[in-house]
Amino acid sequence: MNKISVFVSLMSLFFISCTQDVPVSDSWQTVEENNGGNVTLYYVPSDGFAYYNDYGILTGVTTEIFEDFVNWIKDEYDYAITVHYIEIESWPDFYTTVKNFDSGVFGAGNVTITDERWEEIDFSPPYMTNIAVLITHKDTPELSAFNSMQEEFVHLRALAFEGTLHEDRINRFRNEYYPELEIDYAYSNNEIIERVAAANEYFAYIDVYNYWRAREAGIPLRRHIVGDEPSEQFGYILPNNSDWTPVISQFFIEGDGYLNSERYRVIMETHLGEELADLLEEARLRVE
Repeated sequence: MNKISVFVSLMSLFFISCTQDVPVSDSWQTVEENNGGNVTLYYVPSDGFAYYNDYGILTGVTTEIFEDFVNWIKDEYDYAITVHYIEIESWPDFYTTVKNFDSGVFGAGNVTITDERWEEIDFSPPYMTNIAVLITHKDTPELSAFNSMQEEFVHLRALAFEGTLHEDRINRFRNEYYPELEIDYAYSNNEIIERVAAANEYFAYIDVYNYWRAREAGIPLRRHIVGDEPSEQFGYILPNNSDWTPVISQFFIEGDGYLNSERYRVIMETHLGEELADLLEEARLRVE
């Protein structure tokens, strides 16, 4: 089913930076000269997006879309591309790794597209519109308004995912509504969910698909609707001024647009479920 040669390696950022075992990654210019070549996709593991299925195969929304991109190159240009997949669990390490490489490297970590990040990396067009949701343990009553946070969340500390826009949101709440707020830090979505669900001690922001899957699994979380922010768009990241950026942009916008294709809808439903795919589609259409 997957025609792409997959190389999966687990390594730390130090190992990546300091050895010669990193796969060769070719610029688009080199691919054109050789009628093919190699690229590397660094990814942050995430249920539904980049994960191993029951057969031990790497799959998910971001990996399948990237496979479609590579297959499109084969159809459009007749260039054979080999993709090397490398997992980096730490989101800050993942981001820094892609930023510091040359052309031929991509990143899939559900990175929100922002003007500030555009100054140091490139983005593909968005592959999904996210809803950021505010969560607590299910026993915390519904938050009525942000300006009531200091009173209604007085028993809670914040839990922030370091290096992400979710951390920025927590800091904004502290500055605007709750100056005495204590902030602890986590380094993965799974850690945030586990710590919030373990005891009625924290509030945090996570992406709606992580919340949705946690609730499906019976994890005792509450979503505070007042905190919904449906404006983030996720894109693949590339090193700044990569000559691959126009190529992946062409893939997304050609014709009626990849996100309007039946294939995209199938991928979303397969890995996220029909209801969540509908919710994310509604968010995308509102932003557009």
